[in-house]
This record gives sequence, structure tokens and C-alpha cells, in this order.
Amino acid sequence: MSPPSRTVILHCHLFKNAGTSLDHILKQNFGDRWLTREFDMGQGSNTDQVEDWILTSPKAVAFSSHTVTGPLPVIPDTEIVPILLLREPLSRISSAYRFERNQQADTFGAKLAKENDLAGYVSSRLANPQDRQCQNFQSWRLAMFCPGPEAELQRAKAGAALINDVGVLGLVEAFDQALMALQRRVEDVFPDFAWQQVHANTTTKSPESRLDQSLRQKLENANADDLSLLRHAQKLLCADQLSD
Repeated sequence: MSPPSRTVILHCHLFKNAGTSLDHILKQNFGDRWLTREFDMGQGSNTDQVEDWILTSPKAVAFSSHTVTGPLPVIPDTEIVPILLLREPLSRISSAYRFERNQQADTFGAKLAKENDLAGYVSSRLANPQDRQCQNFQSWRLAMFCPGPEAELQRAKAGAALINDVGVLGLVEAFDQALMALQRRVEDVFPDFAWQQVHANTTTKSPESRLDQSLRQKLENANADDLSLLRHAQKLLCADQLSD
């Protein structure tokens, strides 16, 4: 089988999972051949829109979006290399709160964070079952890559395995390893791909964002699936390292 004539990187950028740092590296490498765009998540799958974005941007080689819902597009003669980073869920939520508290924006999250301490922010978001920001957010997003009747966690683990098989599944806590994996994955097509450690869009911990024991327990209960998904991802990546 002949190799595909085109290879593109698709960064599935989960909020507060070091995606800005990854985008910075992609932009440094590819300049105006790196594109970013957001999609409507309200209609379920936006695979067709993502596919059209790639097809109508023939010169681009790296694409980034917070709102790719999956399944991954399948485009003839094009290899799509997805990269997605997971993060310890309680750290992600604390980081999201700090970011939105400092953000100069009029969004629901930004206003909520400015009006509340972390406990109030979390409680308000957990009170709405449709608001997934503080409740198994990563499981919800990974499950979208494998639609079906199975439980969300089962589909999320399948989504993680899929990303790991065809692209790069990484951990924020092991950011360098994820970039090394991406470099190895694309070196035949992009031999000049290079990177150095960068921390973009980071926020400093503040007293109002610390987790007391009660809040920690509430978040652990609300994010049991995300914690299980993280352990699953760690096992996948550990198995890969042992096989190298």
C-alpha cells in the first residue's frame, strides 16, 4: 500500500490541558500552515465540518480546535494524526477556575469564577447536570470519538485507545513525553519538527483556589470516571513504553 499523499496533525484541544502550549509549538513549526477554528457542539458530531475544514485548507498541516467532537474524519489519501492531552481532573478544574477568574471575558464561567471562591464555583457548576466542566469533562469528550450504546466511561476508554493507536495520547503531567511521541510519529513527513519546553497560558495558584478535604472529596466523587480514564491512559502509555 502506498503512503498517503497528505499527513495532517489534528490537535483536539481540551480546555486547560496544556493545549495553548502545544498550539504554540505547532505554530512555531508550521507558521500559517497551522490553523485554529471552533465548531458548534450543540448538534452532536461535527465530523463533517472538521473534514470540510481539512479538505478546504489544502496547504495547512496542523489544525487545532477545542470543539472537535468526533468521530475522527476519514479522508481518502490523507493521514490524520490526532493528538490529545489528558490531565489529572482535580488539577484541571482548579486551573480552569483560576483561568476564568482572571479572564477578561463576559462568559458564564468567567463571571461565575469572579463571583465565587473555588467551592462556590464548583458547587454552581455541579448543580447543573448539563454543565460538564467540573464533572467527568474528559470522559465526556473522549466518549464522543466512539459513539454507541455503551456507558460513557467505556466509550471514553475506547476513545483514548483509538487516539493512542492512530495518533498521540499524552498526559499534561508528562508533556515532554507527549511531544517526543508526536515528533517520532511525524518525523518521516516533517523531519524538521522541533520543540522545546514552553508553558503558555498558565496561571499561578492562589489561596482561593486551594482544595480543602471536603471539596476534594466532592470533586473526586463527581470525577470518578475521569480518574478511572486517567489510570487507563497511564496504563496504555506505560505499555507503549515497555514495547519500545
